Amino acid sequence: QEHYGGLKGLTIAWIGDGNNVLQSFMTSAAKLGMHLRIATPTGFEPDLKITKIAEQNSKEYGTKLLLTTDPLEAADSANVLVTDTWISMGQEEEKKERLKAFQGYQITMQTAKSAASNWTFLHCLPRKPEEVDDEVFYSPRSLVFQEAENRKWTI
Repeated sequence: QEHYGGLKGLTIAWIGDGNNVLQSFMTSAAKLGMHLRIATPTGFEPDLKITKIAEQNSKEYGTKLLLTTDPLEAADSANVLVTDTWISMGQEEEKKERLKAFQGYQITMQTAKSAASNWTFLHCLPRKPEEVDDEVFYSPRSLVFQEAENRKWTI
């Protein structure tokens, strides 16, 4: 909101794990007037109950919701590219399997070519290089440090 001047009409592309951070986006995006495009590998989709809530919210608030396994499809025309850790606390023993499953999901400048011309990048940190490459993470379009500062004010 701070960067774009408002949230209504923005398209968010989530590329990564169907985890708790994504599920927070799913339950709130439509209520804020944002379209949500989600790409997760098969087997790493968000909770079905949360998906049903997101679908209902999308209908109620007139926004679009897309679930796919294709990161470039999710990124298509998105204003904001977002990802999070692929290996959350307690999943360390799944690291090898998860890294294999998430091949092709790293956010790169190639991913951004599908996005809107005013695209930005978010990640709630800490970030691993396999999730987003350095070129995107440290680019002027990355808002991760502003995001971290804003989160600090909510604590």
